Amino acid sequence: MESIKRYLLFVKPYWTRIITTIAIGIVKFGIPLIMPLLLKYVVDDILLVSGDAHAKLTQLSWIMVGVFFIFTVVRWPIEYWRQYLAQSVSNRVLYDIRSRAFDHIQKLSLRYFHNHRAGEVISRVINDVEQTKSFVDTGLMNIWLDLVTLLIAVAIMMSMDGWLTLVSICMFPLYGFSIKYFYSRLRGLTRTRSQALATLQAHLHERVQGVPVIKSFALEEHEQGQFDARNQNFLTRALDHTSWNAKTFATVNTITDIAPLLVIMVAGYRVVNGTLTVGELVAFYAYLDRLYAPLRRLVNASTTMTQAYASMDRVFEFFDEKYDVTDKPGAHELPRIEGRVEFDGVRFRYADEGEDVLRGVNLTVEPGKTVALVGMSGGGKSSLISLIPRFYDVESGSIRIDGYDVRDVTMKSLRSQIGMVLQDNILFSDSIRQNILMGNPEASEEEVIAAAKAANAHDFILELSDGYDTEIGERGVKLSGGQKQRIAIARVFLKNPRILILDEATSALDLESEHLIQQALEKLAYNRTTFIVAHRLSTITHADVIVLIENGQIREQGTHAELMALHGAYYKLFTVQNLDES
Repeated sequence: MESIKRYLLFVKPYWTRIITTIAIGIVKFGIPLIMPLLLKYVVDDILLVSGDAHAKLTQLSWIMVGVFFIFTVVRWPIEYWRQYLAQSVSNRVLYDIRSRAFDHIQKLSLRYFHNHRAGEVISRVINDVEQTKSFVDTGLMNIWLDLVTLLIAVAIMMSMDGWLTLVSICMFPLYGFSIKYFYSRLRGLTRTRSQALATLQAHLHERVQGVPVIKSFALEEHEQGQFDARNQNFLTRALDHTSWNAKTFATVNTITDIAPLLVIMVAGYRVVNGTLTVGELVAFYAYLDRLYAPLRRLVNASTTMTQAYASMDRVFEFFDEKYDVTDKPGAHELPRIEGRVEFDGVRFRYADEGEDVLRGVNLTVEPGKTVALVGMSGGGKSSLISLIPRFYDVESGSIRIDGYDVRDVTMKSLRSQIGMVLQDNILFSDSIRQNILMGNPEASEEEVIAAAKAANAHDFILELSDGYDTEIGERGVKLSGGQKQRIAIARVFLKNPRILILDEATSALDLESEHLIQQALEKLAYNRTTFIVAHRLSTITHADVIVLIENGQIREQGTHAELMALHGAYYKLFTVQNLDES
């Protein structure tokens, strides 16, 4: 019930349309209810009475003209607007929920995405949200229309013959009991099936992205087995759901099929005895279809609604994921900064119960200076720079920029003044122009080209088939590693941040690409506070300060010359790397 209450908040803005749709639907479903009465009249008052055949045909013709007018001229616009409004409302509700879901995704911290697979998140936002659509068009509209149709049919039948009506609805209690019994378990089975589908989709999403790895290691047969295992799990859950659903339909449809047999038996007996006319029998049997057709639709609706409820639970379970990093109440805008960064006793860990990754880091970086963070993998370098734009929050201590604690300012104003170039930059399956504009969506064409030139990217862009309009594929798959890096650097040029973070920005590149990118990075870092994370120490000897981090703590700090003179850990690391390169 809690999920339904929350879902209704998304439906609330469209109540007027829903009520209008129901009103139109009542007319739509009400029109066919005249057919049994028409049959009764034709049988009892035209066919089975004596009189002139010509007069009877004339009477029948006028009746049919009126009926044809209703079913062609009147019913067409009613049918159109009922369908259009119903689909319009449900699609608008889904639009709002997906929009809310995407907004929620963007507010979740990186910690959440490290612990959850992308395919599962996509399944919640696409599959589960889509499954809730039936709650709107079926649960809020069709069910009510079927109930109203059923009540109108019962009322007309009661006006014709009360006892025969009681015979017609005598199976209702058994019908209600079977619905309650079967659907109490169906919701759990539906939820389990949805989770199995999400797991299958997440696995498929990862493997599609990793096809080059699968092919390079000739793992096709192994991966087929892995996929089959998850596919089999989904099949098992789907068959469990199907089996129980089939039992539900078999039981409920059997119950609804018994009632017409009882009516035919009782009504036939009364026609023989002369207490019921043939026309009334025909009309009653016709009304049984109008009575039990809504009941059968209600059975189908119960199935789809069960799926909708299970999907609602999963959607709101996703919405309930807490934000690890948020703007505090009263957070203010960070003004244009000079770029002084202070780490004061910073401690940090990824998991609540895990070990500290950073242990009391103290470091001050003056505006416009370049700081290189070096050390063995897993020492805490990337973790430290991830705290500056508040991808995570410190456990204790503080990080201040120009004296402002980063937790006291809005994340948007903070991140708008920080630019990042990573080892594996994410490019989107759009044009090169659109990827560069990520740095500043309001930039002019001239500014985009200037940024590309500064990043040493303009020349190779012009050589592509469509220049700046070239579509680069998912994650920039159509570009080389060096080209992708230069596009990433161009968008940071366009952003023009005060603080620059370079995390392994030149690793795994050929010499020519590295030279071009190094030139671009030097221009980019000019007069900006710059943090460089690098494993190749020969690329950071120019840094104003080099900080060696081991096991989450600063072990050594100074210029390249000062650290070499110490003959400590940095000296050993640099010497070993030089020997390896030689």
